[in-house]
Amino acid sequence: MQQPALRGPDYFTAGLKLVLQPGLRMFVLLPLSINLVLFIALITFAVQQFDLLLNAFMPSLPDWLSFLEFLLWPLFTLLVLVIMFFTFTMVANVLAAPFNGFLSEKVEGVVRGTDVSPPFYWSELLAMVPRTIGRELRKLAYFLPRALALLILSLIPGINLIATPLWVLFGVWMMAVQYIDYPADNHKLGWNEMLAWLRSKRWQSLGFGGMTYLVLLVPVVNLLAMPAAVAGATLFWVREGNPIDNKLKP
Repeated sequence: MQQPALRGPDYFTAGLKLVLQPGLRMFVLLPLSINLVLFIALITFAVQQFDLLLNAFMPSLPDWLSFLEFLLWPLFTLLVLVIMFFTFTMVANVLAAPFNGFLSEKVEGVVRGTDVSPPFYWSELLAMVPRTIGRELRKLAYFLPRALALLILSLIPGINLIATPLWVLFGVWMMAVQYIDYPADNHKLGWNEMLAWLRSKRWQSLGFGGMTYLVLLVPVVNLLAMPAAVAGATLFWVREGNPIDNKLKP
């Protein structure tokens, strides 16, 4: 039997295959365009501000320890890249939330065999905007205090050496929270109930989140990562025994 942690990445790759199917491609193109614009904007900003950000996080070392800069530079370069990654992901997810919620709904219909491919109506998508944006703001309320604590940790000399692995671990968890929330929200599952269910599937969640995190770090490839993650998370929801299905069982 496959280990729980190893099942997680499989959902992402299966999700990528799903969104490339003809019936789902149209629901990918618009959020993909949003991602492309944001990605270009972030790269432009990163090129302009990278040195400034790196100097802000790099600790000041006395002359006799200057040789350590060679060892610390890659670590703090990674830290800056991780923070930029979080910024890109956070903004992109807020803007694409209604499209992602709708894509998750369509993917679940395909997976369950209940999708009859009705005509697409913008009114159906627009009706999801208030709820999905509200849910994204709830994610931000969960994310920002923890990110702020890690950011403060990143600025404390000595202690900030552990900041990068903590950012990565937090990022992996947030990827699971971010994307598995779409099918959960479509079924009106409460925020706390969704988190509790994810924690009960901790290793599967971290496996899925880790795969998503890695792909999102790859330039160009990451443009397809968001819809693939939405589809993969929906597969995760259907196949891992979600709370809604469990309640319906006799």
